Amino acid sequence: MNLTRLMVLGTLSRYGAQHGHQIRRLAEVTDVGEWGGVSVGAMYRELRGMESEGLVAAVRTEKVGNRPARTVYEITAEGRLELMMLRENAIRQLAPGPDPLGVALHFAAHDMDRTELRQMLRVRRDRLAITGAEVAAELERLTAKSGHDVLMTAIMRRGIQAIEAEVRWHDELDAALAAEPVPPAGCERPLPAAARRAALERAVGENSR
Repeated sequence: MNLTRLMVLGTLSRYGAQHGHQIRRLAEVTDVGEWGGVSVGAMYRELRGMESEGLVAAVRTEKVGNRPARTVYEITAEGRLELMMLRENAIRQLAPGPDPLGVALHFAAHDMDRTELRQMLRVRRDRLAITGAEVAAELERLTAKSGHDVLMTAIMRRGIQAIEAEVRWHDELDAALAAEPVPPAGCERPLPAAARRAALERAVGENSR
């Protein structure tokens, strides 16, 4: 799913002809690269690619003062068909995105010191809680305005609910880790990260002699 292409074509369809800097500025203001997976850095390359495919067309060049000349693009009929397909695929998609935390916990956290793991997860949990509070404050500010964007506020509410669910999951996992049975006497407990690195460095040093 090319979300950058979806965002660019949707912007041109909604607002009319735009140059790349205008579209990139909209992406930065809405922070869609963070929450929407749009590759802001690839936006100009995507525009050129879509022009070669006939999905957008350059209509004019604008130059203001000493700023570089900027090419203004508009969406074509082929681009509107592409937008329709991308939009329908995005709305129908149910699978979540990549889960780096899940991969780390499943494949690489079994030998971690539990105190160290819990501390790292608590930091992540607290950062999520702060982000959720910030989004909630922004949502309250937007809904206080008359004529606010219903779809945008719905997106923000969805994000807040997802963060709240993630925070609850963190709290449940922390409680489960705290209740883990202590290994029997004589069993080796995983070394903290610093001790593991030191042991590895010693082993490498000894093998290289």
